Amino acid sequence: MPASAAAEVTRPRPFSMLPPELDARPRERCLQAGPEVLSTAELLALLVGTGGRHGSALALGTALQIQFPDLRELGRQSVGELAKCLGMGPARAAAIVAAFELGRRLARAEAHPRDEILTPPSAYAYLAPRLRDAREERFVALLLDTRSRVFREATISVGSLNASIVHPREVFRTAMAHGAAALLLAHNHPSGDPRPSREDRDLTRTLVEAGKLLDIPIYDHVVVGAEGYFSFREAGLIG
Repeated sequence: MPASAAAEVTRPRPFSMLPPELDARPRERCLQAGPEVLSTAELLALLVGTGGRHGSALALGTALQIQFPDLRELGRQSVGELAKCLGMGPARAAAIVAAFELGRRLARAEAHPRDEILTPPSAYAYLAPRLRDAREERFVALLLDTRSRVFREATISVGSLNASIVHPREVFRTAMAHGAAALLLAHNHPSGDPRPSREDRDLTRTLVEAGKLLDIPIYDHVVVGAEGYFSFREAGLIG
């Protein structure tokens, strides 16, 4: 495709050039029929709020949908990255980033283990909204009480695209500071593949042994990928 044609694909279009099915006011449609009837472009238009010299809010929402047909990819963008899109700017970008963050928090709240984390699937459901789509590797610890209930979550390390630096001292300092009875550890693989690396296995062994010495057992270590997870407990690598 010629460069000029590619540029045309992502350029917001004037309101009069939108497809007929989008030739409506999304705010009024939302008020009359509810948000579930709106297209993705219309929902983005509501977040954008108002148009500008590059087109209406609906034109900008449509352009964003074309540029990011995968909503997960749109949700990964920072305010700075979105602000560079034609017609957006920092205020509109911040509104969209905030909406995605609210969605992630809602997903985590709905999956929050109110009683006990007893299975790797329940741990994944709780952790995935925040870790699954992160661009950098994040290592977190869920602090458990004596009934295996989560009472605190702590981010231990934030690394690069494919590596984070985790030291047992930081893991157990957090656990002891808050009186954790046990820990459930997790980190994500930005590549999307949850299979553990040799470094993941070595680190897990080190942390399990340290937990035995400190009487703060490691309940599990879950590696979060794009569409699934790997559990060291499920694989029989943590007893």
